[in-house]
Order: sequence, then C-alpha cells, then structure tokens
Amino acid sequence: MGREATARRRRPEIGLTMEGKLTAGALEGVKVLDLTHHIAGPYCTKLLADFGAEVTKVERPEGDPARRMPPFYHDEPETEKSLLFLYLNTSKRSITLNLKSRLGQEIVKELVRDSDVVVENFSPRVMPSLGLDYAALREVNPGLVMASISNFGQTGPYRDYKATEIVEYALGGLMYIFGAYDREPLKHAFSQAQFKAGTNTASAVLMALYHQRLTGQGQHVDVSIQESIASALRDVTNNYTYFGGVRRRQPNHSGDLTRLRAASDGYILPNPGVSSRVDWGAMVELLDAPELDDEKFSSASARLANAEELGDILDRVFESRRKQEMFYAAHQHRFIFGVIDSPAEVLANPQFEAREYFVDLEHPEMGSVKFPGAPFLMSGTPWEARRAVPTLGQDNREVLHDRLGYSEEDIVQLRAMEVI
Repeated sequence: MGREATARRRRPEIGLTMEGKLTAGALEGVKVLDLTHHIAGPYCTKLLADFGAEVTKVERPEGDPARRMPPFYHDEPETEKSLLFLYLNTSKRSITLNLKSRLGQEIVKELVRDSDVVVENFSPRVMPSLGLDYAALREVNPGLVMASISNFGQTGPYRDYKATEIVEYALGGLMYIFGAYDREPLKHAFSQAQFKAGTNTASAVLMALYHQRLTGQGQHVDVSIQESIASALRDVTNNYTYFGGVRRRQPNHSGDLTRLRAASDGYILPNPGVSSRVDWGAMVELLDAPELDDEKFSSASARLANAEELGDILDRVFESRRKQEMFYAAHQHRFIFGVIDSPAEVLANPQFEAREYFVDLEHPEMGSVKFPGAPFLMSGTPWEARRAVPTLGQDNREVLHDRLGYSEEDIVQLRAMEVI
C-alpha cells in the first residue's frame, strides 16, 4: 500500500520554497474519482494526479482493458506489465467495482459525496443506464464537476456511434491535409486523438474547478474526441469559411527544399525558409555545393522550373553528410533543420538530458522503467509521479475501510458477491 514512486524532475530552483523545502502539488487537496479506461480518460486523470490531485481509479474487477494493451515489459503480456497502462496511471489509487451491481453503484455514490471531480469516458448511454449520470450524481454532491469524454459528445446524431482512432482523425477533418497530395490521406502514429482529448479534458476540469471554488457550483463538462481533433484545424476551417479556400495535401517534388532527405546515417528534415538571393547564397554555403550557385536555382520560380535537377543535387549532397553535423551547421546559419531521431537517440538527446525530461518510474514487478516526465515545468508546485502505478485493486481496503468505513467483514462479503 502507498508505495512511493521515485520519479521527479529536479532542478535546484524547481519545487523549492525560499527555505529549501519541497512544496505541495498544485492540485493538493483536490479529490478526483476516475471512472475511465483505455487512454483519453486515464491521460486526463494522470495529468491531474501527477500535479497533486488525489485520484481514485475505479476499475472493473477484471481490470481496465488498457492493462492488456501492448507494448508489454519484455513482451510478456500480463495484467501488470502493460507499459501503456504504467505510463497512464501513475500517482493514482486503484479499487475494483462492478458498476453493474447495485452495491457497486452505491459505493460510487458514497465516493462522489466527498469528491470534487468525476471523470468518465463511457459511451453516452452507459452512465444513465447505471443511474450514475450527472443528474443523479449532482443530487449526491451539488458542487460536483463531472467530465464526460466520448467519441462524438453527449448530443448530436453521432453520439452513440462507435469509433476508433483513425475514424476520429477522418471525421475530425485532420486526415484530409496529411500525406502527399497525389496519394491517400495519412494519420499520425499511435493514439494522438486520445491524448489530445485527455489534455483538453484536464484543462476543462481545471476551469470548472476554478468556477466551483468561486461560486460553489458544479457543472458537467462534455468533451468530444472528434471536436478535439477539429480544434487543431484552425486555419484550414478559417480559410474555407472566409473565402472558400481548400487546403489540400501538399506536392512533394524532388526539388522541394523542405522535403525529407536521406543523410549518410539517417534522415534530416530541412525547412530553410529561403526567400531571397541572400538566403540562397547562405544555403549554398551551408551545403558546400558550388554547383547550386547558379541562376537556375537562385529564385523560387527558377528552382521550381529546374526541380528535378535541383533534387538530384540535393540528394547527393545530403547523402554525403551526417545528420547531426548538418543539424548544428544549419542552426549556425539560422536555418531551421530537424533530424529524425531513433528511440535511442531521443533518450540521449542533449536537450532532453539538460532539462531532465525522461524519468525512471518504479514498479514492483518491472523495476525501474524510463518514461516521459512533466508535460510542463512549474517553479513553485512541480510535477511528480507520487505513487507507482497501482496493481489491480491494490487500494480496495484503504478506500473502502479507511475512507468509507466498511468493516473487514463487509469487504470480504463484497468480494464474495463479486462487487469488488
């Protein structure tokens, strides 16, 4: 019970008072009841927990499905070894409850009574069917902030439709602008829509909490993953709204100066922003390619007219150079270049190292595992993974007995009745 995690981003000035004592988390004293699963909801509550909120995660007796999602530690597909689950659930307590049972529903309401926030990401029909929707929980706690994350929101013709990550990208409008213009659209890797929705929900919860503290009034926060994706479009929708312009996927001809290029040891992404003859001269100097010092390439229109020849030269030049060497040289010339880092190179990146971004999280079965740390730095109330990720139902006794007052016999009965 209450195992401490060791992950903390430390700097001499961060998280210290003038007397040198560690400060409490920014959300110290905020109680969050976490009814979430998979990714979007757990990421929201992770953000709250790592900044000091007391988060009690309620899992079905068989556990959050994310416990069975890869990748697994040492490729061993076991309930306590999902690396995704480990990342998403630091600093939380875990209890198990069968929400379909009457007793399970009553225990949720008991927990709601002294909670500030409830977060759930079931489909919109589920919480009302359990008698645990906002209207019901507000009767128990009038000041409650309740956040609901769903594929398309709590209202509208799509509200009960199922969706996957790629469907959210497609219907959110973001896939339309990614990829080559002469090919099918693409989406980013992994579950970016889920993480974006989780971030939006955490922000909304904090705003609702601020209002709650000022007025004593709770409210229901409705987060649509589709809208979380659409919110990233901005100029795309504005262009269409204001003058009917449609942003399409961009051409990627061989002479495009921003095209991904192969270096001798990997890939580099140039984005030099060449807009004048002076800029082009600096580019020629950077690449040490005198054959580019030619009228055929000195202007944007000339480079487009001679794109194939330019592309051949650029490919030869880049393939003869090392990516890190070009990266640093480009920034000396004030050009914007990026390198495509492998996982090992990301972990060894000197910028990450200087800011102590990656941290080691302790787990009773996996030992020390390295993960991303604070999403941002706060000088007075720092991020901290305060507890290792809980094993399934680890805190049943602490929450049921210590917080709610159930006896040992009650807990045994709840387990026998498959309520926990």
